Parts: sequence; C-alpha cells; structure tokens
Amino acid sequence: MPTLAEEMLNAARRLCEEVSRLRFGPPVTHVYNPLEYAWGPQRQYIERYGATRKRVVLLGMNPGPFGMGQTGVPFGEVARVRDFLGIEGAVGRPAHEHPERPVLGFKCTRSEVSGSRVWGLVEERWGTAASFFKEHYVANYCPLLFMEEGGKNRTPDKLAASERTALQAACDRHLQRVVELLAPTWVIGVGGWAELRARAALGDTVQIGRILHPSPASPAANSGWAAAAVAELRALGISVPDPKVRSVVATAGQAKPRARARVSAARE
Repeated sequence: MPTLAEEMLNAARRLCEEVSRLRFGPPVTHVYNPLEYAWGPQRQYIERYGATRKRVVLLGMNPGPFGMGQTGVPFGEVARVRDFLGIEGAVGRPAHEHPERPVLGFKCTRSEVSGSRVWGLVEERWGTAASFFKEHYVANYCPLLFMEEGGKNRTPDKLAASERTALQAACDRHLQRVVELLAPTWVIGVGGWAELRARAALGDTVQIGRILHPSPASPAANSGWAAAAVAELRALGISVPDPKVRSVVATAGQAKPRARARVSAARE
C-alpha cells in the first residue's frame, strides 16, 4: 500500500500533468510550471513535510517568480527554503523562459517578501520546521506562474473566464485530494482568493478561514503582517505559540550564512 507521502506525490504529478496541457492567451505570454522543472525540491518538500496528517493547511494562491518559481516550494523564498526548511536541489529551466524572469533556482539572489514573511513567522513562533509541520502544511492552490510580455506577474484570478474554468477544475481536484489525504480540521486561505477557491472546492467538508496575504503590495501587510496573521488565526481558535527566544533556528545543524539579497514584490 502506498504511503501518505507517495499518495501526495502522485497527486502532485497528476496536477502537473493536467495543467501542463492547458493553454493561455494574451496578455499572458509565458507560463512556468515549477512542478516540472523544480520537481526535485518539490519532492523533498512533500516527502519531508507532507508525510503525515495535519490539523491546519495554509493555502496560497500560486507561485511567485522569486519564490516557488525558483525553488519549487510554496512561498519558496530561496534563503528560507535552504536554511530553514533544509531543502536544496537541482532546478531546471522552463521550456519558454521570459528573458526578464530567468529561473536560477537556488542561485537566485532576489528575495521574495511574501515567502520571507511566511517562513519568518513560522521560525519565530514554532522555532523549527519540524515543530511547525507536526500539525501544519503549506500548499498553493494553483501550481502555475503567469507572466505578461513585459514580465509582469498575472495572478490566476485575472485570467480569462474560459481559461480559469479548466485551470480551477484541475486545481480543485488536487486540493480535494490533498485534504482527503492530510485530513485537516482547517484550511486557511492566505488571502481572499485562496479562501474563495477553498470554499468552492471543499464546501462544508472542512472548516475554512482566511488570513491576510503577506504581499508587499498590501499596505495592511506592510503595517505588521505577522502580528495580523497571528491575531486572525487565534480569532479562529487556531493556536499559535508565543515567539521563541532564539531568532534563528535551522532544521539540520547550524544555519548557513545568508547572502544579502535583492527584495522582490512578487506575490504567492
């Protein structure tokens, strides 16, 4: 009988295959699928952190160009994925790569604010990735990254209705399978659109809530996203530990020094 992690991997592969067959028109000119070219780190993430049932699943929208678009991990800011989650591996290139949005994998020097905020909060409150993932999991609703001709990120909610229909059908099936496997009590949308898609896909099979999206494009997030997210989770009755004394904790051994990185306003 397959293990839970193997079933999660199978579900991710099916989603990858389904969305890879979809086509998108202008203003979208480039579509990245990290489940294809960054499968190695994605597999590590699932095998290490998606192998047991959870109480809470946090659901993001879709990859950002300097997060999961580089590392294959949800909210995958490079330094946090490598140093806090303990994941690193070879990353390929999309078949049709935007010249202003190259995929450099773990050599990418740009930092994604959303990912840094999400995993920074986890580190501050839970101390280690292992402690957090005992009861929590982080996923993205949609695995695809969409870009316009000039390199601007286009989020899935801005796609043409005809394109969204097929995409959401595949993503709904995957989310339903993830919830079936992980059996959480709560699915928390990171942002309003993720919450809406969770409600559409899952109905009343699980409790659904929302926290503020950590994007730097949000003035509210820039005014103290971590404190707002903690307050929203606690208001739902979801426990969040008080801050840990140590500010930097690595999952495996001593944390590696982090190079200074350029900051991106990309969303996930």
